[in-house]
Amino acid sequence: MSYFTAISTALGLNRLPTNPCKLLDFAYLTLNDSERYATATGDREVLAVIFGGKGDFSAAGHEFRGVGGRPNVFAGKPYSVYLPCGTDTVITARGHLEVGLLSAPSDLALAPYVISPDRVTSGVWGAANFSRSYQQILTVAGQPDLPARRLVAGETYVPSGNWATYPPHKHEVDDLPREAFQEEMYFFKVNPPDGFGMVRYYNSEIDAGYIIKDNTVMMAPNGYHTNNCAPGYTCYFLWFMAGEQRVQAASEDPALTWVARTVPMLKALGH
Repeated sequence: MSYFTAISTALGLNRLPTNPCKLLDFAYLTLNDSERYATATGDREVLAVIFGGKGDFSAAGHEFRGVGGRPNVFAGKPYSVYLPCGTDTVITARGHLEVGLLSAPSDLALAPYVISPDRVTSGVWGAANFSRSYQQILTVAGQPDLPARRLVAGETYVPSGNWATYPPHKHEVDDLPREAFQEEMYFFKVNPPDGFGMVRYYNSEIDAGYIIKDNTVMMAPNGYHTNNCAPGYTCYFLWFMAGEQRVQAASEDPALTWVARTVPMLKALGH
């Protein structure tokens, strides 16, 4: 079974060539100026995260015009559009437009809504050479007025030579409040795009390493995961999760939990 792949960013809708997850899915939509893409969400909820450009969204009688603005993922916070299940949608590009479409099963009847950059919270996780900045797009904490059935999503930026999702964590069983079952995917971009990073993905059946390149995807239906970015580059990943419990609850690899305990001390020392 493959847990890592690359996805095309060619014009039109690009789907994952392989997907071991039962709940999560991802597609990459690229449109040129005035091109349109029509779709129906069916029995799934979809979060459209705009990687670059602007577009008009017509969804269930709602019109969202000129959504977007950043030229690429390394240039600011995102605009996103939440599309609930049972929603017919038309996306029209205003100039070149690139959008990530993440989805999961849903039976939650809602009206579609826009998540503007001012609703995206940001900060820094970790310390020293495992510090990384984050942008929370659609989460539970602090966003009670942005409902969803399953999806949780955000963005992480990994500086030159640093590690992210470190210590490695997993979320494969419902054992609240310690841990919740959630599938997860990471969609990566690298700046400059000729750079690379690495992923470690492991569980009782596999312990594998993968090379992060521009537009690669890690798919984690279970297991521990962590990643890094090569010196001289910045790595970005859009992370998104779906499970039965819409929470963020993960357990760290017991062999490495001591690293997390060093964070307050490292920050106090200015690292």
